[in-house]
Amino acid sequence: MKIISYNLNGIRAALSKDLVGWLKAENPDILCIQETKAQPEQIESHLFEELGYHCYWHSAVKKGYSGVGILTKIKPNKIYIGVDNPEFDVEGRAIRADFDGFSVMSTYHPSGTTGTVRQDYKMNWLNYFHGYIQELKKEIPNLIIAGDYNICHKPIDINKPEKKKGVSGFLPEEREWVSEFIASGFIDSFRVFDQSAEKYSWWSYRAGSRGKNLGWRIDYHMVSESLREKLKGASILADVVHSDHCPIVVEMVD
Repeated sequence: MKIISYNLNGIRAALSKDLVGWLKAENPDILCIQETKAQPEQIESHLFEELGYHCYWHSAVKKGYSGVGILTKIKPNKIYIGVDNPEFDVEGRAIRADFDGFSVMSTYHPSGTTGTVRQDYKMNWLNYFHGYIQELKKEIPNLIIAGDYNICHKPIDINKPEKKKGVSGFLPEEREWVSEFIASGFIDSFRVFDQSAEKYSWWSYRAGSRGKNLGWRIDYHMVSESLREKLKGASILADVVHSDHCPIVVEMVD
């Protein structure tokens, strides 16, 4: 089973760049999408349905903002919208698909780059999300939490880390949160298979950052420790360009 996570930074813009052609060729079993920036009625779901996908969306109340989705060729037993918190659910940040024996969540963690208010919101989300997942694991121990976490965990995950001190996305408290989240029973699946540097999933549109590979690895498949033996592979598809992010892949044995 192949699961891909992809922050599209606008699904309508990505569709204009032949997202469907790429998806047909890549053919994942499940695609987790972040930043749809669209309401469900604005998304041409039929284009994905024609490829055999069931489509599920959770959009922000604010139009043109945030939003997540799951496309899956395996019909889920249940779709769960949000994280049981109106403060966060109005921003369309999480959607979960439950299958036999495991669940997949597509999540878009807040960015704190616009200032103190949003950084506080981000930290509140992170603290709440950690507790929410710990409770969810009691009900569903086998979780795959895909998405844009908006945090680089270690210096290896960001270009020129010595220049990123005090920058949202690489703050000590954010990085510590990732460490604690992993310690609570999760695996950063990419690092199981690849420990090399300069492997990124997001590049600023400024200053030719992508061409120079001045990137950040902020997109993850966090996989429950209980699924470790089912991990088959993980990769970053840095050459795929529909967005300022690129797709990330995890492969699991059924």
